[in-house]
Amino acid sequence: MSFSKWIGAALGWSFGGPIGAIIGLAVGGMVDSLGKEMGFEQQPKRIYRQQPVTQPGDFEVSLLILASIIIKADGKQDQRELDFVRQQFVSMYGKERANHAFRLFKEINRQQNISTRQVCMQIRQMMQHPSRLQLVHFLFGIAKADGVVTQGEEQQIHVMSGYLGISPADYESIKAMFYNSSDNAYKILEIDKTATNEDIKKAYRKMAKKYHPDRIIHLGEEHRKGAEEKFRQVQDAYEQLQKEREF
Repeated sequence: MSFSKWIGAALGWSFGGPIGAIIGLAVGGMVDSLGKEMGFEQQPKRIYRQQPVTQPGDFEVSLLILASIIIKADGKQDQRELDFVRQQFVSMYGKERANHAFRLFKEINRQQNISTRQVCMQIRQMMQHPSRLQLVHFLFGIAKADGVVTQGEEQQIHVMSGYLGISPADYESIKAMFYNSSDNAYKILEIDKTATNEDIKKAYRKMAKKYHPDRIIHLGEEHRKGAEEKFRQVQDAYEQLQKEREF
Protein backbone atom coordinates (compact mmCIF):
# COMPACT_ATOMS: atom_id res chain seq x y z
CA MET A 1 0.00 0.00 0.00
CA SER A 2 1.35 3.45 -0.98
CA PHE A 3 1.80 6.23 1.58
CA SER A 4 -1.10 8.25 0.16
CA LYS A 5 -3.44 5.24 0.18
CA TRP A 6 -2.42 4.47 3.75
CA ILE A 7 -3.36 7.98 4.86
CA GLY A 8 -6.70 7.92 3.08
CA ALA A 9 -7.65 4.32 3.82
CA ALA A 10 -9.06 4.52 7.35
CA LEU A 11 -9.39 8.17 8.35
CA GLY A 12 -12.78 9.55 9.27
CA TRP A 13 -13.23 12.60 11.49
CA SER A 14 -9.49 13.34 11.68
CA PHE A 15 -9.61 14.71 8.14
CA GLY A 16 -11.22 17.82 9.61
CA GLY A 17 -10.43 20.22 12.43
CA PRO A 18 -7.00 20.96 13.92
CA ILE A 19 -5.83 17.36 13.51
CA GLY A 20 -6.56 17.48 9.78
CA ALA A 21 -4.63 20.75 9.54
CA ILE A 22 -1.61 19.17 11.24
CA ILE A 23 -1.69 16.16 8.94
CA GLY A 24 -2.10 18.40 5.90
CA LEU A 25 0.93 20.46 6.89
CA ALA A 26 2.95 17.31 7.55
CA VAL A 27 2.35 15.86 4.09
CA GLY A 28 2.27 19.05 2.06
CA GLY A 29 -1.44 19.30 1.39
CA MET A 30 -1.85 15.65 0.43
CA VAL A 31 -4.55 15.11 3.03
CA ASP A 32 -6.53 18.09 1.80
CA SER A 33 -6.75 16.71 -1.74
CA LEU A 34 -7.47 13.19 -0.52
CA GLY A 35 -10.14 14.52 1.79
CA LYS A 36 -11.97 16.27 -1.02
CA GLU A 37 -11.90 13.12 -3.12
CA MET A 38 -13.38 11.14 -0.23
CA GLY A 39 -15.99 13.74 0.68
CA PHE A 40 -14.15 15.34 3.62
CA GLU A 41 -13.18 19.00 3.85
CA GLN A 42 -10.71 20.70 6.18
CA GLN A 43 -12.92 22.44 8.75
CA PRO A 44 -10.79 23.86 11.60
CA LYS A 45 -13.77 25.68 13.13
CA ARG A 46 -16.27 22.88 12.80
CA ILE A 47 -18.40 22.16 15.87
CA TYR A 48 -18.95 18.43 16.25
CA ARG A 49 -22.38 17.56 17.59
CA GLN A 50 -22.19 13.79 17.64
CA GLN A 51 -19.58 11.18 18.41
CA PRO A 52 -19.07 8.70 15.56
CA VAL A 53 -17.27 5.41 15.88
CA THR A 54 -13.54 6.10 15.77
CA GLN A 55 -11.80 4.48 12.82
CA PRO A 56 -8.41 2.79 13.40
CA GLY A 57 -6.76 5.52 11.34
CA ASP A 58 -8.27 8.26 13.49
CA PHE A 59 -6.84 6.66 16.62
CA GLU A 60 -3.49 6.11 14.91
CA VAL A 61 -3.10 9.74 13.82
CA SER A 62 -4.27 11.06 17.21
CA LEU A 63 -1.69 8.87 18.87
CA LEU A 64 1.10 10.12 16.60
CA ILE A 65 0.32 13.77 17.32
CA LEU A 66 0.05 13.34 21.10
CA ALA A 67 3.19 11.17 21.14
CA SER A 68 5.08 13.95 19.38
CA ILE A 69 4.06 16.40 22.11
CA ILE A 70 5.06 14.02 24.92
CA ILE A 71 8.45 13.21 23.42
CA LYS A 72 9.31 16.91 23.39
CA ALA A 73 7.82 17.62 26.83
CA ASP A 74 11.11 17.38 28.71
CA GLY A 75 12.97 19.58 26.23
CA LYS A 76 14.78 16.76 24.47
CA GLN A 77 14.07 13.81 22.23
CA ASP A 78 15.35 10.53 23.61
CA GLN A 79 16.06 7.85 21.02
CA ARG A 80 14.61 5.22 23.35
CA GLU A 81 11.26 6.99 23.25
CA LEU A 82 11.37 7.23 19.45
CA ASP A 83 12.27 3.55 19.27
CA PHE A 84 9.37 2.71 21.60
CA VAL A 85 6.90 4.44 19.29
CA ARG A 86 8.27 2.62 16.28
CA GLN A 87 8.34 -0.76 18.03
CA GLN A 88 4.78 -0.36 19.25
CA PHE A 89 3.57 0.49 15.78
CA VAL A 90 5.40 -2.48 14.28
CA SER A 91 3.84 -4.71 16.93
CA MET A 92 0.35 -3.32 16.32
CA TYR A 93 0.30 -2.76 12.57
CA GLY A 94 3.13 -4.69 10.94
CA LYS A 95 6.32 -3.33 9.39
CA GLU A 96 4.89 -1.71 6.24
CA ARG A 97 2.11 0.21 7.96
CA ALA A 98 4.44 1.11 10.83
CA ASN A 99 6.94 2.56 8.34
CA HIS A 100 4.20 4.77 6.89
CA ALA A 101 3.10 5.83 10.37
CA PHE A 102 6.62 6.65 11.47
CA ARG A 103 7.22 8.66 8.30
CA LEU A 104 4.20 10.78 9.15
CA PHE A 105 5.30 10.92 12.80
CA LYS A 106 8.66 12.42 11.86
CA GLU A 107 6.96 15.13 9.81
CA ILE A 108 4.55 15.91 12.63
CA ASN A 109 7.46 15.98 15.06
CA ARG A 110 9.04 18.84 13.11
CA GLN A 111 6.07 21.10 13.78
CA GLN A 112 6.66 23.54 16.64
CA ASN A 113 3.26 25.13 17.27
CA ILE A 114 0.85 22.26 17.80
CA SER A 115 -2.01 23.29 20.09
CA THR A 116 -2.38 20.57 22.70
CA ARG A 117 -5.76 21.91 23.75
CA GLN A 118 -7.25 22.07 20.25
CA VAL A 119 -6.05 18.59 19.33
CA CYS A 120 -7.29 17.06 22.59
CA MET A 121 -10.64 18.82 22.38
CA GLN A 122 -11.22 17.41 18.90
CA ILE A 123 -10.33 13.93 20.16
CA ARG A 124 -12.61 14.38 23.18
CA GLN A 125 -15.55 15.36 20.99
CA MET A 126 -15.07 12.58 18.47
CA MET A 127 -13.49 9.60 20.25
CA GLN A 128 -15.16 7.21 22.68
CA HIS A 129 -14.04 7.19 26.33
CA PRO A 130 -12.42 3.70 26.31
CA SER A 131 -10.29 4.72 23.32
CA ARG A 132 -9.20 7.91 25.09
CA LEU A 133 -8.16 5.84 28.11
CA GLN A 134 -6.09 3.72 25.75
CA LEU A 135 -4.39 6.86 24.40
CA VAL A 136 -3.36 7.95 27.91
CA HIS A 137 -2.01 4.47 28.69
CA PHE A 138 0.10 4.53 25.53
CA LEU A 139 1.44 8.02 26.31
CA PHE A 140 2.68 6.88 29.72
CA GLY A 141 4.38 3.96 27.95
CA ILE A 142 6.24 6.40 25.71
CA ALA A 143 7.27 8.56 28.65
CA LYS A 144 8.52 5.49 30.57
CA ALA A 145 10.46 4.10 27.57
CA ASP A 146 13.70 5.76 28.73
CA GLY A 147 13.29 4.27 32.20
CA VAL A 148 11.62 7.15 34.02
CA VAL A 149 8.62 9.43 33.58
CA THR A 150 9.99 12.94 34.05
CA GLN A 151 8.04 15.66 35.84
CA GLY A 152 7.60 17.53 32.57
CA GLU A 153 6.22 14.46 30.81
CA GLU A 154 3.86 13.64 33.66
CA GLN A 155 2.57 17.21 33.75
CA GLN A 156 2.00 17.19 29.99
CA ILE A 157 0.06 13.92 30.13
CA HIS A 158 -1.95 15.28 33.07
CA VAL A 159 -2.89 18.38 31.05
CA MET A 160 -3.80 16.23 28.05
CA SER A 161 -5.95 13.98 30.20
CA GLY A 162 -7.93 16.96 31.45
CA TYR A 163 -8.55 18.19 27.91
CA LEU A 164 -9.47 14.64 26.85
CA GLY A 165 -12.17 14.45 29.52
CA ILE A 166 -10.41 11.79 31.59
CA SER A 167 -11.47 11.94 35.24
CA PRO A 168 -8.80 12.44 37.94
CA ALA A 169 -9.54 8.92 39.26
CA ASP A 170 -9.06 7.33 35.84
CA TYR A 171 -5.89 9.34 35.29
CA GLU A 172 -4.42 8.26 38.63
CA SER A 173 -5.40 4.65 37.90
CA ILE A 174 -3.48 4.58 34.62
CA LYS A 175 -0.58 6.56 36.05
CA ALA A 176 -0.19 4.04 38.89
CA MET A 177 0.42 1.31 36.30
CA PHE A 178 3.78 2.96 35.51
CA TYR A 179 5.05 3.70 39.02
CA ASN A 180 6.18 1.53 41.90
CA SER A 181 4.66 2.39 45.27
CA SER A 182 3.01 0.56 48.13
CA ASP A 183 -0.48 1.87 47.34
CA ASN A 184 -0.43 1.34 43.56
CA ALA A 185 -2.90 -1.53 43.72
CA TYR A 186 -5.43 0.70 45.45
CA LYS A 187 -4.90 3.51 42.95
CA ILE A 188 -5.31 1.19 39.97
CA LEU A 189 -8.65 0.03 41.38
CA GLU A 190 -9.59 3.66 42.18
CA ILE A 191 -10.05 3.08 45.91
CA ASP A 192 -8.09 3.98 49.04
CA LYS A 193 -6.59 1.91 51.84
CA THR A 194 -9.69 2.27 54.00
CA ALA A 195 -11.70 0.17 51.51
CA THR A 196 -13.28 -2.98 52.86
CA ASN A 197 -12.78 -6.34 51.20
CA GLU A 198 -16.24 -6.01 49.69
CA ASP A 199 -15.33 -2.55 48.37
CA ILE A 200 -12.27 -4.06 46.71
CA LYS A 201 -14.36 -6.75 45.04
CA LYS A 202 -16.82 -4.16 43.73
CA ALA A 203 -13.99 -1.94 42.52
CA TYR A 204 -12.38 -4.83 40.68
CA ARG A 205 -15.60 -5.68 38.87
CA LYS A 206 -16.07 -2.04 37.89
CA MET A 207 -12.50 -1.60 36.63
CA ALA A 208 -12.46 -4.95 34.84
CA LYS A 209 -15.54 -3.83 32.93
CA LYS A 210 -14.06 -0.39 32.18
CA TYR A 211 -10.76 -1.77 30.90
CA HIS A 212 -12.06 -4.88 29.17
CA PRO A 213 -10.40 -5.30 25.73
CA ASP A 214 -13.78 -5.62 24.05
CA ARG A 215 -14.39 -1.95 24.85
CA ILE A 216 -12.05 -0.95 22.01
CA ILE A 217 -12.82 -3.79 19.62
CA HIS A 218 -13.87 -1.17 17.03
CA LEU A 219 -10.22 -0.13 16.73
CA GLY A 220 -9.25 -3.57 15.46
CA GLU A 221 -7.31 -6.51 16.83
CA GLU A 222 -4.05 -4.56 16.57
CA HIS A 223 -5.05 -2.50 19.62
CA ARG A 224 -6.22 -5.42 21.68
CA LYS A 225 -2.73 -6.08 23.09
CA GLY A 226 -2.54 -2.65 24.72
CA ALA A 227 -6.03 -3.06 26.14
CA GLU A 228 -5.14 -6.49 27.48
CA GLU A 229 -2.14 -4.96 29.28
CA LYS A 230 -4.39 -2.52 31.18
CA PHE A 231 -6.83 -5.33 31.95
CA ARG A 232 -3.99 -7.55 33.24
CA GLN A 233 -2.74 -4.81 35.55
CA VAL A 234 -6.21 -4.47 37.05
CA GLN A 235 -6.25 -8.23 37.66
CA ASP A 236 -2.76 -8.10 39.17
CA ALA A 237 -3.79 -5.27 41.52
CA TYR A 238 -6.81 -7.24 42.70
CA GLU A 239 -4.80 -10.42 43.22
CA GLN A 240 -2.17 -8.47 45.16
CA LEU A 241 -4.80 -7.13 47.57
CA GLN A 242 -6.37 -10.57 47.87
CA LYS A 243 -3.01 -11.95 48.93
CA GLU A 244 -2.22 -9.11 51.32
CA ARG A 245 -5.65 -9.27 53.01
CA GLU A 246 -6.09 -13.02 52.68
CA PHE A 247 -9.63 -13.04 51.33
